[in-house]
Amino acid sequence: MERGFTMSARTYYRGPDAVVTDELFVWLNRPMTSFFVGDLRFVGRSRQDRVSPYWAFVAAGAAVLVVGAWTVFGASAAYILGAAAMAAPLIAVVATRRSSPPHWELRASYHGSEVVLYASSNERVFNQVSRALCRAIEARPSVRGYGLAAA
Repeated sequence: MERGFTMSARTYYRGPDAVVTDELFVWLNRPMTSFFVGDLRFVGRSRQDRVSPYWAFVAAGAAVLVVGAWTVFGASAAYILGAAAMAAPLIAVVATRRSSPPHWELRASYHGSEVVLYASSNERVFNQVSRALCRAIEARPSVRGYGLAAA
């Protein structure tokens, strides 16, 4: 039996990028995605740091450069070049981490599939959305009783 959309009695969060009600979690991205709160399982948060993988290649190239300098110019020049070559990628990674904020994701199991419910780089808004979802999950009726009365 398929569920129809009804206006929920309670809204936990309404913002420009998400809506959390007692029945639905809606991420207002493109394309818009929505999930029934009662069908969400194993909801969790994850933090993704945005560090470019290219810096590993730069560091490997620097190591090759140091080995080449060692054979051509001798040990003293290789030490100086090696220190500079290893410091440059490290400084670049630290600068990149500070300039790009971490990316936060809400993940869950929905009808047997792992899904990303919501993602944001704004930690404050992400925490508001995740708290609203937590309140909506805590308010849903217990599955054990099935809402039936004993006869």
